[in-house]
Amino acid sequence: MSELISKTLGAIQPVLQSDLDRAQEHLNSLTKPPGSLGMLEKLGQRYAAIKGTHTPRIEQKSILVFAADHGVTEEGVSAYPSEVTPQMVFNFLSEGAAINVLARQVAAEVIIIDIGVNHQFDSCPGLVHRKIAMGTWNMTRGPAMSRQQAEKALETGIHSAQACIQKGTDILGTGDMGIGNSTSAAAIMSVLGGKDPEETAGRGTGINEDTLKKKIKVIERAIENNQPDPDDPIDVLAKVGGFEIGGIAGAILGAAAGKTPVVIDGLISGAGAALALKLNKKVSDYIFTSHRSREPGHEVIFELLDQSPLFDLGMRLGEGTGAALGISLLEAGARIYSEMATFQQAGVTDKTIGS
Repeated sequence: MSELISKTLGAIQPVLQSDLDRAQEHLNSLTKPPGSLGMLEKLGQRYAAIKGTHTPRIEQKSILVFAADHGVTEEGVSAYPSEVTPQMVFNFLSEGAAINVLARQVAAEVIIIDIGVNHQFDSCPGLVHRKIAMGTWNMTRGPAMSRQQAEKALETGIHSAQACIQKGTDILGTGDMGIGNSTSAAAIMSVLGGKDPEETAGRGTGINEDTLKKKIKVIERAIENNQPDPDDPIDVLAKVGGFEIGGIAGAILGAAAGKTPVVIDGLISGAGAALALKLNKKVSDYIFTSHRSREPGHEVIFELLDQSPLFDLGMRLGEGTGAALGISLLEAGARIYSEMATFQQAGVTDKTIGS
C-alpha cells in the first residue's frame, strides 16, 4: 500500500459521541417539538458534529465527477457504445448534462476528472487531467487493472478531495461517467456484499432482458476468473473495478481524513463507498447516502453502512445527480441547526417537564 493511502487511512478519526450529544442538545432547544423535523434534524446534528461547531454553514459545495472507460464493454453489456463516455465528458464541460442543471440549482461547482477515458483530450478548459490508462482491461479475461493502477486511482481521489478541502469546500458530492461501469460496480457489490450477481446486476443504461442475463454471466465469469479477495479492497478494485470507482473511493477517504462530509450518489458511488468502508470502517461517520438507485446492487451499501437513503425518486442516471439533491437536504439541516431560534431567544415557553 502506498504511503499516501496509508497516511490518509491513519488520519481518519471517528466523529465523537460527545459532539453528537451536544448537537442534539442544541436541536432540542430550538422552537419546535423535539424530533419534529425528522431526518433534517439528524442531518444537521451529524453535520454540526463533524464540523465541531454550533454554527455550521454549507457555503462552498463541490461535486467530483470521475470519468473512465471499461474494457468489459467488449462483452456487450451496455445499451450504449463506449464512445459515449468522452461525448458525455464534453457535455459536462459545456454544462448541458443533468448534473450541471442540478448543481446550478444547489450552487455547487462540478469538477470533471478524466481518470481513465479512452479518448485523448487536448485543449479542454475545465477538465482535470488525471488519466491512468485509456480505460480498464476486459475483466472477463484477467484483472481490470494492475494493483499499482488501483492504488493510483485511490490516490487520485484522495488528491481531488484534498484540493477541494484546501480551497474551502464545506461538503463534497461524488459522481461518475463511464459506459460499462454498472457491470464493474455490480461485481464489486457482489464480492464485498457476499451476493450473487443476480442480486446486484441491473439494467444500467436500459438494457433488455437478454442483455441483462448476459451481464450477469459476464460478472460471474469475471469473479470466477479473477478470484478477488473480499478482505482486500484494493485487490477487488484491481480485479473487477474501474478507475472512476477507485477515484470515488479515494475521494471518500480524503474527505473523511479532512473531516469533510461526502454525499454519495447511486450504484457507482456506492461501490466506491463500499471499497472505502472496507479500507477503514470509520469513514462511515462522514458518508451521507443520497437516494436509492433503481440498480439492485446499490442496496449493498445501505446494508454495509446501516444507513437508509434520504429519498427514492426512481433515479439511476449517475453523474452525481442524487448527490446534488442530497447536498440540498444537508444544507437545509445545517440551516435549521444554525438559524432557527431557541426557546430562550424567541421568548417561547418550552414544554412542561414530564408532559
